[in-house]
Amino acid sequence: MSTTFSIGDLAREFDLTTRAIRFYEDLGLLQPERTGPLGRNRVYSVRDRTRLKLTLRAKRLGLSLTEAKDIIETYDSPRDTGMQLTKFLTVLDLHRARIEEQMADLQANLDEIKVHQRDARALLAKAQAPSPTPKAKKAPAAVNTDVL
Repeated sequence: MSTTFSIGDLAREFDLTTRAIRFYEDLGLLQPERTGPLGRNRVYSVRDRTRLKLTLRAKRLGLSLTEAKDIIETYDSPRDTGMQLTKFLTVLDLHRARIEEQMADLQANLDEIKVHQRDARALLAKAQAPSPTPKAKKAPAAVNTDVL
């Protein structure tokens, strides 16, 4: 008899909700066998468990579920490891390029924030600096009008 898993087994093992597992099933990432009255019970195979593990790994890498599904499905094809690895590398290259672009955008934002912080600190320091006490002005010399 082959090893099988219930939805609860997988949920506990991977720290997921059963709803998340059903969502992955709806996307076609998992294909459990249905048993019981009206097929209400899901029975997951070792293959489903592996596909779930690969899906979660792809998510950790930041891949979309569609990208994860594309990669995982190549493993269901005949054992052409070259094709599988080529597909995997292509997806990773595209994903890496997106992340590097996002990192460049974030760095530009951080640089702009630093400039604004520096300018704001300078203005604040200027505003909080004690103003110099004005020197007492000499009173204008009295004009002697009798002399004129």
